[in-house]
Amino acid sequence: MKKQGSVFGDGGLGIFGGDEKKQESGSGIGVNSFLWRATLDTLSFMPLNSADPFGGVIITDWYSPAETPNERFKMTGYILGTALRSDAIKVAIFRQVRAGGNEWADAVVDPKTVTAMEDSILTRARQLRIDSANNQ
Repeated sequence: MKKQGSVFGDGGLGIFGGDEKKQESGSGIGVNSFLWRATLDTLSFMPLNSADPFGGVIITDWYSPAETPNERFKMTGYILGTALRSDAIKVAIFRQVRAGGNEWADAVVDPKTVTAMEDSILTRARQLRIDSANNQ
């Protein structure tokens, strides 16, 4: 009896993981899972607006710290690859200050704040990778 082929090729369509070779060819999620989880963990103090694990984008909603109610922040985290490296994470921080009443004006964000947030995410991602290796 002749083996019939599949519309999706010999291995079928693997959308939930499985064969490493298939994942390398692009059928899996295209971002580093440790960076993804670390970004969610690090930004968890802010309300989440949207998260796209396939595109690697996490967007928060506006957040005002209790200590400074006249300013608010919004962050976007971009996971740019599958490797756990410093160039695979980018964070954009937006800051506004109250201009009176319910009006807000854009304000400058210190570049050191962005770097500190990216470093915090990388540190958390490394912790998650170590924890994962220890649990196997």
